[in-house]
Amino acid sequence: MNESLLIWGIGLIALAGFVLAAEILIPSGGVLAVTSAVFAISGIVCLFRYDTTWGLLGSLAVMVVGPMLGAFMLKVWPHTPIGRRLINGTESDEDRENRRIAEERERTGRLALVGLTGVATTDLRPVGSAEIGGKRTEVLAEAGWIRAGTPVRVTVVDGSVIKVRQA
Repeated sequence: MNESLLIWGIGLIALAGFVLAAEILIPSGGVLAVTSAVFAISGIVCLFRYDTTWGLLGSLAVMVVGPMLGAFMLKVWPHTPIGRRLINGTESDEDRENRRIAEERERTGRLALVGLTGVATTDLRPVGSAEIGGKRTEVLAEAGWIRAGTPVRVTVVDGSVIKVRQA
């Protein structure tokens, strides 16, 4: 019998395992997984062409070890640098801290609007926009409908919602 088919079959199945393992380290969108499947099927075909017993053993190995390797990869993937980046985002600690500081400044700036007066630039039914402190801002009328051009006073800032009433 042709020993090279046996060597090719075992080699292709082993290569399929390595390529599948590389899938967790290299984001390929599934290309490596499909390539791994092609290698595994080609290896099984080579083993069947060598001998039916080897073909069945190769098939059994792929059907048992393949899912085990896949499950192991899913367990390990969140702990890889790429997995962490995809799950947690690409922000570094410094970026996260800068974003937190910017959000705190923005929240403080919105809270400083309480008590200021401005002019409704659009009809508030009840949502619209008003110019407050020289800046156009989306606001919510507390009660009823306020026509454009009417003076308004900021009464409450709740998160990103700025509530106004007619001044």
